[in-house]
Amino acid sequence: MTENYEAQAIVRSNDSKYYLTMKRSIDVTGALLGLIFLSWLFIIIAILIKIEDPKGPILFTQKRVGKDGKEFNMYKFRSMVSNAEELLKDLLKFNEVSGAMFKMKDDPRITKVGKFIRKTSIDELPQLLNVLKGEMSLVGPRPALPREVELYTSHDKQRLKVIPGCTGLWQVSGRSNLGFKEMVELDLHYIKDSSILFDIKIIYKTVIVLFGSKDAY
Repeated sequence: MTENYEAQAIVRSNDSKYYLTMKRSIDVTGALLGLIFLSWLFIIIAILIKIEDPKGPILFTQKRVGKDGKEFNMYKFRSMVSNAEELLKDLLKFNEVSGAMFKMKDDPRITKVGKFIRKTSIDELPQLLNVLKGEMSLVGPRPALPREVELYTSHDKQRLKVIPGCTGLWQVSGRSNLGFKEMVELDLHYIKDSSILFDIKIIYKTVIVLFGSKDAY
């Protein structure tokens, strides 16, 4: 994707070299520590996924749209059946959120292991690899799918001004209970008021959400 996604209305309150350097340092440190200390969990989840579906891959790789519309391969633990993408077209009519995003609470493509790791957001942990590669940040807007971006208005495209994140204001503000429009507004609020302190608050809230979250599916 080569379009210019330069925002017209929103202005970032913090785009200094200090902020960007500090944010990257936190991203690299956090991702490395996460991969090291959670390696045991990676192994357990990988085994469970293989036991339930030996033929399918452990990791699910999907094209996502990052900063300035650049596409990258995002990693997740596979939580759906192997042919999930092929089955999607028949499920679009059951979409439970408005706008350029698909969410279905009782998605039949989700496996038993997948239901657990999605509920706890464990399926997102491999994105720490994307953080190390600089394609994602620990905190930022949810990385969009190319088919979603094709439906974006110029207002929506403003959320592509920054590097997408593993977690963000949307994820800790209701997540699946919020529609696409609300997600965009939360992302733009984050971009406008970005700061290291804001990132730390979102990371803290993410940890709280992970324990007892009822909003993820």
